[in-house]
This record gives sequence, C-alpha cells and structure tokens, in this order.
Amino acid sequence: MHSAEHILNQAMVRLLGCDRCFSAHINPKKSKCDYVFDRPLSDHEVTKVEGEVNRVIQANYPVVIEQMSKAMAQKEFNLARVPEKESLSEFRVVRMGSYDACPCVGTHVLSTGEIGNFVIASTGYENNVLRIRFKLS
Repeated sequence: MHSAEHILNQAMVRLLGCDRCFSAHINPKKSKCDYVFDRPLSDHEVTKVEGEVNRVIQANYPVVIEQMSKAMAQKEFNLARVPEKESLSEFRVVRMGSYDACPCVGTHVLSTGEIGNFVIASTGYENNVLRIRFKLS
C-alpha cells in the first residue's frame, strides 16, 4: 500500500501538475492522500490517474533503496515535510524504477508488480484539498 502511495503521488505530479500529497493515511485495507488542489477531479481524470498507477505497477519496475547525503537530498527533493528536529546527515531514498524517487522510511515491495491492482475508491474536494481514497485488490 505504501509503494502504491508513492506511485499515486508521482502520477498526480505528472498528470495534474500538483505537488505530492501533504498528508497521507496508509492502511492495509484502504488508504487516503490529501493534495492541495484547485478543484474536484472529473471522472475522466480519476480514470486517467488510476490507469497510470496501474500501468506503472504492471511495468514491474524494481524498487531500490539507497542512502543519500543530506546535501544531495536537498538538491533532488523537497524536504519541507522532514521535521526540523531531525538532524539527519543521510536520507533513505526509495526509487521505483525511473518513475519515482522520494525520501522515505516506510516498508516497500521489491518491485512494483508485487503491489496488485490499484483502485480509486472515491475522491472528495473541500477548501482547496483534494482527497483520494484508494485500495488494492
């Protein structure tokens, strides 16, 4: 589920031009991501995002974990969500083939093909926040 969240975030960046989610709640059965966005998604956009995530899953990209210096991480990633009290000198970066890379401490699959079928269960929009609820089957 956590690996699917990474792919969803990159699909949102690539297809809809928004930033990665600012809040996520990951559960084995059903998860959600919240994005700063200016409107609800159309049915076509929901289908497009869901299709892109499943395309990446089916591509069976390797998931590689690497350590990176803080200086390198600052050049490649937005580290705004890292708590200020964290004085890390190295970051753990998770790469999903050439599709996505993100600093992360979560548990991940070895390849995207292990994730299963991604389904957007519902979306909601309120006060410039787009919520996407998803599950895997």
